[in-house]
Amino acid sequence: MKKSTRAPAPGIAKPRKVLSSRATAPRRLTAVDGEKATIRRLRRELAQARKQVEELQASAEMDFLLGVYNRRGFQRELERAIAYIKRYHASGALIVLDVDRLKPVNDTFGHAAGDQVLKAIVATIAHQVRASDVIARLGGDEFALLLWNLSETDARAKAAALEQAVDQLSFVFGGRTVSAGASAGIAILDTHADAARALEEADRAMYVRKAQRRHEGSATIISSQWGARSRAR
Repeated sequence: MKKSTRAPAPGIAKPRKVLSSRATAPRRLTAVDGEKATIRRLRRELAQARKQVEELQASAEMDFLLGVYNRRGFQRELERAIAYIKRYHASGALIVLDVDRLKPVNDTFGHAAGDQVLKAIVATIAHQVRASDVIARLGGDEFALLLWNLSETDARAKAAALEQAVDQLSFVFGGRTVSAGASAGIAILDTHADAARALEEADRAMYVRKAQRRHEGSATIISSQWGARSRAR
C-alpha cells in the first residue's frame, strides 16, 4: 500500500508540535527551592545573631563571680519595677546591704577568701527572699535587693533578718575563724518613687545603720571589759 502524499487542504495550517510545560518545570522548582533555602539560612543566622545580642546584653548586666545582677542590671530592673508600681499602684522596698569586715579578710587571707565570703552571703540572702525578688551586687561589698509588696514595717523586719543571717556566718581561713557581718538600709517604693533618689535614700540609711552597729559593737566591748575589771576587783 502506497503512502499518501496528499497535501493538506487549503486554509488548514499544519499542526505545530506543542512543548510540554513539564520540560521547564524542573528549572522553576530548582530556583524556588534555592530561594527557600536562602530564606531559611538567613532566618537561622538572624536568630543566632539575636541570641548573641541577648547573651552579650545579659553578660553586661550580670556579676560573673556571684551570678546576680550588677549595678547596671539592677538599675534597669529598679526602673522597670517603679514604672510597674506607678502604673498599677503596687508597692515595694529597696534594701541596700553593705558587708562588714570584708576588707580585713581580703588583706589577710587574699581575695579568694573574700570571694568565698561573698558567695556565702549571696546564698544566704537568696534563702531569705522570694524568687520574684531581685538581688544585685552594686560593687565591691555592697548589695541591693528589690522586694515586692512589702510595707515599711515588713521591710525593716526583713532588713533586720538579713543582718542577723549574715552575722551568723563564720569561716575558717589559715586555721583562724572569722565572721562576716552586714548593715542594711531601706527605701520604700511607691507611686512617687524615683530610682536614683531611692538608691540614695537606701544608701544613706545603710551608712547610718553601719555607724549605729559600730557604736553598738564598741559599747558591747567596753561593757565586757568593764565587767571583767569589776570581777577582777
